[in-house]
Amino acid sequence: MNKASDYDYHLPEELIAQTPADPRDSARLLHLNKTTGDIAHHHIPDLVSMLNEGDVLVMNQTKVFKARLFAQIKGRNFKEKREVILIRPIVETHDSSTWEVLLKRMRKVHTGDVLDFGSSLTAKLMKKNLKAGIAVIQFDMPKLEVIEKANEIGEVPLPPYIENTLESLNAYQTIYAKQTGSVAAPTAGLHFTERIIDALKEKGVQLEFVTLHVGIGTFQPLWFDELDDHAMHSEWVEITPETSQHINAAKADGRRVIAVGTTTTRALEGAVRGGLLPQDGFIGDVDLFIRPGFDFQIIDGLMTNFHLPKTTLLVLVSALAGRENILNAYHEAVEKKYRFYSFGDAMLIL
Repeated sequence: MNKASDYDYHLPEELIAQTPADPRDSARLLHLNKTTGDIAHHHIPDLVSMLNEGDVLVMNQTKVFKARLFAQIKGRNFKEKREVILIRPIVETHDSSTWEVLLKRMRKVHTGDVLDFGSSLTAKLMKKNLKAGIAVIQFDMPKLEVIEKANEIGEVPLPPYIENTLESLNAYQTIYAKQTGSVAAPTAGLHFTERIIDALKEKGVQLEFVTLHVGIGTFQPLWFDELDDHAMHSEWVEITPETSQHINAAKADGRRVIAVGTTTTRALEGAVRGGLLPQDGFIGDVDLFIRPGFDFQIIDGLMTNFHLPKTTLLVLVSALAGRENILNAYHEAVEKKYRFYSFGDAMLIL
């Protein structure tokens, strides 16, 4: 199935979760057998009994920052500020950093214009792509200082289907978040609590961590009906040598490797070289578009949230479990009134 229209389903609006489950591990967990298509219904704490001693659970330890900013254009008499969402830094020196950004209503903003965000944070517009809505801007400070400023004056760029703003960034942060750089949370990880982590360790499940800084492109719809016409945005990935070696050892032993989230999946499968992860680790960009027919080299299972129709994320899970199995599971989740999307319930594909 190579068309975006093949990955569509109906979702009643009231099933779109607007707030996280409270407590986080009270969310529901749909178990999908990727071989038979069988479905069972559980809750997050049941994950511990569903995994085996020796299984490797891999999580994305990226940390979200307040990447949504608003800027006045210096020297222009615009009544409204322009919304800018920082996607990722692409060049850095000791005293500057250049970023890809989403810039709203950029048609009347010109190359060379200065964007004033307030609090002594300014940037120059270097170039723009009207069709993609993406621009490149340059700050006169390195990326970590830009992120620090953004966390002072910015907002969390929540998906448009979430109607409320967040008072605290913690609600959109995994408990194991460590490496700052994401504009969006790896939402499958939001279900984990210290209680679940401790129980997994006691069971003998091996926990490993990678970093993929989530960009806006992850959540953009498929703009073309033909999947071949879609291009993924690049996202920065780091996998340490130690983590690579641990995961490769598990594969050699025949133990299962289970990714928490589609971002973890793209990090692992995008870093593969010769069927395994590089022994010396991986640092670099990944722009992998996983679709049916993809040969998974690392992951044997996936824990993930329920995704929007006609998105690369729904295509990815279909590549792992089969399109019919996934759409059947989504249909049953709708019937059972599961909560969907970023703050919603989860699915375990094994």
